Amino acid sequence: MIRAAVCFALAAISLTAQAGAAEISEPEGYRLEDYRAPTPATLRGAKVIHTGEAERIWRSRLASFVDVMPRAPRPRNLPEGTVWRDKPRSNIPDSIWLPDTGYGELAPSMADYFAKGLEKATRGDRTKLLVVYCVADCWMSWNAAKRALALGYPNVAWYPEGTDGWLGALLPLKDATPEPRPGD
Repeated sequence: MIRAAVCFALAAISLTAQAGAAEISEPEGYRLEDYRAPTPATLRGAKVIHTGEAERIWRSRLASFVDVMPRAPRPRNLPEGTVWRDKPRSNIPDSIWLPDTGYGELAPSMADYFAKGLEKATRGDRTKLLVVYCVADCWMSWNAAKRALALGYPNVAWYPEGTDGWLGALLPLKDATPEPRPGD
């Protein structure tokens, strides 16, 4: 009963977000702040997909799914012996998780991490379909999909509902481990 209520609430949020998205216009560049806010309904150069199509693509295994959900860093000033546990992330099975790559500005090392992650996800096939996502109302996935287009990937799909829409449709999620960064 609780799961059904949660799914109903997520579906209502998703429909509300889709209705509001029509009012948001695309910026010329990347979104640089307020990343958890309603997103546009479009992304020039990319295909915008919703949960039903995302599921169909996922089941076909013809695309690489890229999760760009941020990951909270370990605080630098933790006292010696303090146990740190990362916040768990569940994503769409067989996705590659490239956390923190959806910010509007990336340090050169993060831009390189993103580029190498996409290369790994597509096994070097730049024409392979990339499905980029995060959670609902997350500009990080919009920015990352736009960045993939700028890197020369011509076949990009942006899934704005992300894991919220996926969970709302009762589709499977899997515990995620981020792709290692240089120096990890």
